[in-house]
Amino acid sequence: MNHSGLNRINIWTIDSSVMTVDVYALPTQNISFFEDNHLRQRFSMNSTASIRRLHEHRMWVNHGLIDAVQSLTQDQLRQSLPIGQGTVWKTLTHMMAAEYVWLETLLGNETATMPGDAPNRLPGNQEGNGAIQTMDELVNRWHQLDTRWQAYLSSITDESLDDIVFRISTSSGAGKRFGTKRSDILLHVCTHAHYTTAQLVNMLRQLGQTEFPDTMLITMARQSQ
Repeated sequence: MNHSGLNRINIWTIDSSVMTVDVYALPTQNISFFEDNHLRQRFSMNSTASIRRLHEHRMWVNHGLIDAVQSLTQDQLRQSLPIGQGTVWKTLTHMMAAEYVWLETLLGNETATMPGDAPNRLPGNQEGNGAIQTMDELVNRWHQLDTRWQAYLSSITDESLDDIVFRISTSSGAGKRFGTKRSDILLHVCTHAHYTTAQLVNMLRQLGQTEFPDTMLITMARQSQ
């Protein structure tokens, strides 16, 4: 059978016999893998369902982190550590604020600032009016934010994922207006959370904790069966 892009090669096996196999060559042009329309169709999944699953995992991990820090004292929450945002408390407020400003951005607010933050600074600084003071307040606000995220995620469609969404940056490229695909923002929120989660778990280790929250998606999947 003849196929375009088919290569036939010989492979030497352990017992020195020869096995002939057919290999399909991927396009060699200087293009992104998924810019090939045929490959895009073959590898496409239900994009919105996959994104919702990643955000479900993000929220599940957040709940585990919140449970894990409940045993820390106020001094431990604010103890200076040489990683990430510098303290457990600032890491938690940064994680929540990042989720807040990106949700607001996805809803059309290009200059969103989380309540309690000073404007035009890294999200979660909580140096403005109405800053979060207690863990209970942080948890309550975060749960409310989760509810808003769930409502938003239920509304997205595959077609909307290619929309360009604009935001005035307060971090890298501060002050510049960037346009980014909605899908990339939705993925960024999750990867940012994963990265910051690793920092927070490292902080817990430095504070002497010996038990850590399970952050693996496979664990969440098994627990939900």
